[in-house]
Amino acid sequence: MDLRIGNGYDIHRLVAGRPLILGGITVPHSLGLLGHSDADVLTHALMDAMLGALALGDIGHYFPPSDPRWAGADSIELLRQVDGLIRERGWRVGNLDAVVVAERPKLKPHLSAMRDRLSAALDLKPDQVSVKATTNEELGPEGRQEGIAAYAVALLVKDATNLEL
Repeated sequence: MDLRIGNGYDIHRLVAGRPLILGGITVPHSLGLLGHSDADVLTHALMDAMLGALALGDIGHYFPPSDPRWAGADSIELLRQVDGLIRERGWRVGNLDAVVVAERPKLKPHLSAMRDRLSAALDLKPDQVSVKATTNEELGPEGRQEGIAAYAVALLVKDATNLEL
């Protein structure tokens, strides 16, 4: 099979005193996401989708919150490591599609910067990375502004230029 698809999901609680980092960029907001690393739910969901496409588990396996090495980690750097795992196995990202669920702040003005940051980190063309945002219509933890969630899908393709012999 020359194609693999994986999906990912992440959610983190919003708290005071932390920056809000989504897709590798800092979004101005009075609250940030709580987590062991920078808590970038968008990047975490993308990594889980990539890992899932090759049945490699999830990011908790590679970057466990119990390991102090990952405290405050930059999720973009973790994303690059996950991309390395994918490439070592002879695969590459075909495209990524993600949606961030947040009532506030409004994310539309920041989506292009997120897309650019993620595509650059993975050495992809911007049109290979889709980032969308929606609200939860005031329902659930996202709607009550208690947290932000992200869903992602990754399509991996066999990399004919990097096949293990």
